[in-house]
Amino acid sequence: MKIIVTGGAIIQDHRGRILLQRRSDYGNWGLPGGGMEAGESVEETMRREVLEETGLVVLDSELYGVYSGSRMQYRYPDGNEVVFVMFVFNATADLQGKTEETGRLLIHHDEYNESLQLEFKALHDIDLEDISSVQRPVFEDLLSGKANILRT
Repeated sequence: MKIIVTGGAIIQDHRGRILLQRRSDYGNWGLPGGGMEAGESVEETMRREVLEETGLVVLDSELYGVYSGSRMQYRYPDGNEVVFVMFVFNATADLQGKTEETGRLLIHHDEYNESLQLEFKALHDIDLEDISSVQRPVFEDLLSGKANILRT
């Protein structure tokens, strides 16, 4: 089984809604982010992935949590099994002029077609069943207010 190190971002708008990405590879919702490339730091990975998937430049970030362990096992629709080690950051980005008029949908054409949709949702409006199974613990922790860095 392959281990994949990822960097992801919790990006909130001025109303405190979280940016969710509907991914093309498995169809579920989750945070923007993705796999580390050789030579990158986890923060560089998160910044690159956010830019690729959303068009947003991360201005500032702080580590929110590191997720590892059995909950991070995932089987892709093609049968490929992996284990993620996820570094999740609270990140800020300039959203000025990047959303449609209601501010709910982020406007971005993703050249790699990783993002089917980008939408800001209030935490209490997010259905955990719609969230990717490996990212569900992040949203459970956000809802419960968990504050420790290492999460297994």
